[in-house]
Amino acid sequence: MDHHSSAPTRFVEAGGTRYAYRRFGNDTGHPIVLLQHFTGGLDHWDPLLTDGLAADRDVILVDNAGVGASTGTTPTTIEEMAVCILEFVDALELETFDLLGFSMGGMVAQALAKTNPARVRRLILAGTSPRGGDPTPYQAEVSQRASGSASLDDFLWLFFGHSEAGKDAGRAFWERRQARTEDRDPPSGRETIMAQVAAGRDWLQSHGERFEDLKAITMPTLVVNGSNDVLLPTINSYHLEQHIPNAQLILYPDAGHAAHFQYPELFLAHAKLFLEG
Repeated sequence: MDHHSSAPTRFVEAGGTRYAYRRFGNDTGHPIVLLQHFTGGLDHWDPLLTDGLAADRDVILVDNAGVGASTGTTPTTIEEMAVCILEFVDALELETFDLLGFSMGGMVAQALAKTNPARVRRLILAGTSPRGGDPTPYQAEVSQRASGSASLDDFLWLFFGHSEAGKDAGRAFWERRQARTEDRDPPSGRETIMAQVAAGRDWLQSHGERFEDLKAITMPTLVVNGSNDVLLPTINSYHLEQHIPNAQLILYPDAGHAAHFQYPELFLAHAKLFLEG
């Protein structure tokens, strides 16, 4: 059985786009599709987490249009990105599937779940926000630390808890993330990054009454985040839990945006309980 570090990059054509993806794990279990954060690709996942999920189910990682090794033009709205993912799962002939979205991937997951609730069996939203959510109060520092010259310290500040324990967990994740050395995903180009920036800005605007659209997410939903998310403030996770009809919320202590990478074993246990419940 393939694992995170050995699964080959595959490609499938859909809607004029050639999507890059990796698929591995226990193919007798229900498939779960994972959608990554802003600028992130196939190699930005935590192998401890993906391999843990793959022990019981079919894990599918995918680059959206224009991201990483996928071709095509990156959409400038979250809803259009969700259309791309729907084309992708249709190309793989997935009738129903579980969906895990992190950060911008969590926004895309929400958009897909709103319009295609019958396709998504269970939904996990990690470190993300609803349409019309609260912006970060640290925008200036976030912009500075997320620049092209960002250091490991900047990455730790953005994604992990700010205590020494949080930083140590972030460094451990960073080492795990580098474990795959061959057939790695190429970085996204500037055109893709700017399109994602535009989509993120558009997502800050409500469509109609604030959070009313979340009622359309009818499947069981698990919302997770850290106690202090400086990128997409933790209050947004409360908004999601309070307005999605069948949602539950877990906040991890002394953790930031990527709490599921800071506490991979604990998150994995919670995710499996949720997915198998």
